[in-house]
Amino acid sequence: MKTRQFLFLLTSLATPLAAQVTSAPVLGPAPALTLPKVERDSLSNGLQVVVSRNAEVPLMSAQLLIFGGARLAGSASGMASFAGDMLDEGANGRNTFQLADELDFLGARLGTGAGWENFTISLSGPKRTFGQAMSLMADVLLKPTFAAVDVKRVRDLRLTALLASRDNPGTVAQRVFFRNVFPAGHPYHDAITGDSTTLTSFDSAAVRNFWSRAANPEQATLVVTGDVTLPEAMALAKSHFGSWRTPSKPMVRPAPDKVAPAPRTPTRVILVDKPNAAQSVIYVGGPGIARSAPDYPATQLMMTILGGSFSSRLNDILREQRGYSYGANAGFSWSPVIGPFLASSAVRTDATDSSLAIFIREFETIRTQPVSATELNRAKAYIVLGSLGDYETPSQVSGALATSLLFGRPLSTIAAEMRATDRLTVADVQRAARAHLDPALLTIVVVGDLAKIRPGIERLKLGPVSVQTY
Repeated sequence: MKTRQFLFLLTSLATPLAAQVTSAPVLGPAPALTLPKVERDSLSNGLQVVVSRNAEVPLMSAQLLIFGGARLAGSASGMASFAGDMLDEGANGRNTFQLADELDFLGARLGTGAGWENFTISLSGPKRTFGQAMSLMADVLLKPTFAAVDVKRVRDLRLTALLASRDNPGTVAQRVFFRNVFPAGHPYHDAITGDSTTLTSFDSAAVRNFWSRAANPEQATLVVTGDVTLPEAMALAKSHFGSWRTPSKPMVRPAPDKVAPAPRTPTRVILVDKPNAAQSVIYVGGPGIARSAPDYPATQLMMTILGGSFSSRLNDILREQRGYSYGANAGFSWSPVIGPFLASSAVRTDATDSSLAIFIREFETIRTQPVSATELNRAKAYIVLGSLGDYETPSQVSGALATSLLFGRPLSTIAAEMRATDRLTVADVQRAARAHLDPALLTIVVVGDLAKIRPGIERLKLGPVSVQTY
């Protein structure tokens, strides 16, 4: 026997059994949230600068937000997402590999992309090289190459991914769900990445023309966090973005509140055939509510109990108790334009109808029966402690500030909502469930082997059943 093993065994035998038994530590009260101090200024070209300082470590983070994104009027479907991804494919004479090499040398990370509401160029790295890294960030913004060879390569990759997605049941379920919940003309009816028809029309000139009109300093905010003061951030912004000018024909993003809410329709079941599938993908939901809704805290708490955490009801029943799935979740999608609420899971084919029945039953149960005190307090802790983790690093703080800007809500509302969450009662949770979870107003999408799952689903008599293709 090796000496280390012998000593461990000797120690174990010498220790009384009672002393070897351990128990989980008792959780104390959640620490108070201390929101970062925020300072603001602007450049003469209209670029807003938002700064939050934390000098504990010599790191910095920056996010440049250009409001518009995929909802810019007149943009081709998928173009915003495509242009956002193309920004770091080359800039100011560098190809994507040279750009990556320079960033690595500086110890910095840069990312680009586009969502429905904004474009984002993000940068993080050490303070000592941040000025040099920001010059690369400025080149990506102001001098992107959009080389024809790169545009073709990225376009071909997207077309290939689009073709492959047709064999992915999860992707198919998501797309069928969105196109049925949101009517034609609504931003969420079509995929943000576009389709094969629009993608094939993208070339270097089209992308360059789009970006020249979308990149507008008057619609942009630079968020800088970490070991930086407002004067330092303003100096960096002026040096790297001071020459940025408003386009002669800027594109305009329609106001979020001008988008008509999607209608809530009587419960219907939409099936998509995936022959020989070992699993079925289930999507259940409908139009959601605004982030500014007065009962937002109660709705978040309710959905956390239902399907928003690992210990939630849906995950516990479908995964832990029944073994039908590796996981299940539910939640609201929060965006300036109202998104959906959605519960979903991939389940065994032979348990498809049973799993779907559980979804509907749990929707009804949380509406009609009070949640337990244990569930209530556990969900409160999950939300509050999770929120505290959003303000630890410069990148997390810049992300939190970017979200507050996107919704036009100051950070102070976060602390107010956390206090409101702590005061919520069992009755508040039930009231939110009754207001926003109606089993009679659902869109249900199931992708699976219809020969095996359709008869069982029809026996549930949840609503009219139709079959769609994708």
